[in-house]
Amino acid sequence: MAIFRLTQVIKRPIGEVFDTVIHVENFSKWNPTNKDTRKLSEGEIGEGSRFEMTISGFGKVLQTLEEFKRNKQVMVVPHIKAFGGGHRFIFSEINKNETRIDHEMIMIPKGIFKLMLPIMMMVGRKNVKGLAEALRKYLEDRKS
Repeated sequence: MAIFRLTQVIKRPIGEVFDTVIHVENFSKWNPTNKDTRKLSEGEIGEGSRFEMTISGFGKVLQTLEEFKRNKQVMVVPHIKAFGGGHRFIFSEINKNETRIDHEMIMIPKGIFKLMLPIMMMVGRKNVKGLAEALRKYLEDRKS
C-alpha cells in the first residue's frame, strides 16, 4: 500500500474550495490528468454520487464520493480492478478567505499489480502534487 500526504493552503473560502472538489464532473476543466469527466448519478451531489472520469493511462473509470461531510471531508474513490484506495480531501478554514486542504492519496495494488508498487509510488506522489497545484491555480486565478 502507498499513501501520499500533502498539505496546501488555497486563498479562497472553504465552501468554494469544497464545491470545486465535489463537482468531479468539472475536473477536466482544471486537472490536466482528466481528459473528460461527467456526472452519472441524479440529484444533488453527496455521499455515493457517481461520476465517470477518463484518466490518462487508465481510460474511463467509475468514481464515487465517500466520507462526505460538507466543508469538512470527502474521498474520491476510483473503481479500478488494478488497485483500491482513493483521494481523501480534508478541509479546514483558516479564515473566511483561506482554506487548508490535507490531501491523502491511498493506493492499494491488487493481484499482480502489487509488483508495480514502486512505480505507483513515483506516479502517485507526482499526481498528488500536480493535482494540488492545478486546484490552487484554478481557484486562485478565478475572478471573485
